[in-house]
Amino acid sequence: MSNQLVIAAVGNDRPGLVDGLSGWVTDNDCNIADSRMMVLGGEFAVLLLVSGNWNNLAKLEDQLEQIQTKLGMTLSVKRTEKKQRSGAFLPYAVDVVALDHPGIVHNLANFFSQRSINIQDLSTSSYSAAHTGTPMFSVHISLDVPADTHIASLREEFLDFCDRLNLDAVIEPLKG
Repeated sequence: MSNQLVIAAVGNDRPGLVDGLSGWVTDNDCNIADSRMMVLGGEFAVLLLVSGNWNNLAKLEDQLEQIQTKLGMTLSVKRTEKKQRSGAFLPYAVDVVALDHPGIVHNLANFFSQRSINIQDLSTSSYSAAHTGTPMFSVHISLDVPADTHIASLREEFLDFCDRLNLDAVIEPLKG
């Protein structure tokens, strides 16, 4: 099962969508290798990495219109290959909490991009602070830091950067 297909799906949130999508994949003798699923506003958003034989993936592609109609979702598919890793990387995690304001994700992404550090995973959430109700924003990022990066310098630059933007942040090796 070395052939892979990325499926992105969005539709009105309701019970049964995960059952419908996973059943469709399984019924076509494919496997969900990786996934992210969440409710965003009133929408349910899904990203799936599906593996299978090329002909079974082709069946999924051929059934795209049918499953969109059946589930009431908009689906997009793209063939992909297993990621080839070149070079040595250190897995790091970043956690940031701040008063909610525009530009936090962009500023963080720009900081790491300027240093050729790849973001592997990024998730955010907005919430109200306990007692005060102040709008807060949190970010969790998984990074691939090039092995030749001087970690102490990176940490110092990052924390100075966060201090200038009034972001409370931690950068540490990714555990497990």
